Amino acid sequence: MKSSRDHYQQIRDRLVEVIAEGVLTEGSPLPPARALAAEFGINLHTVNKAYDLLRRQGLIRLNRKTGAVVTLTVAGPPFHAEWTARARTLLAEAVARGLPADEALTICRSVLDSFAATQSEDTP
Repeated sequence: MKSSRDHYQQIRDRLVEVIAEGVLTEGSPLPPARALAAEFGINLHTVNKAYDLLRRQGLIRLNRKTGAVVTLTVAGPPFHAEWTARARTLLAEAVARGLPADEALTICRSVLDSFAATQSEDTP
């Protein structure tokens, strides 16, 4: 895992992406934290931190017996506000670096379309 972002954030982000892609759906189990930590050669607490963040964000549930399982909750106003703030920061970075607004919108649409395309491929 090479990135300037913390490992727990990278794990969280990648799991959110595979949920959005439809690879993991409601009820899908996640790998045990120990197994994931061993696979990536990172500390168990790093994986636990990522899983706890996903739990607090309503994307997984944690249970001692069943482990981590994807559970999708409908996004409400608190999520909308938080997501808008994060999107604002990413778009501000694009503007600050000189990315034209139409190109930023094209990129956003392309990313959203890629998730929709992946999900529709999985639908029989």
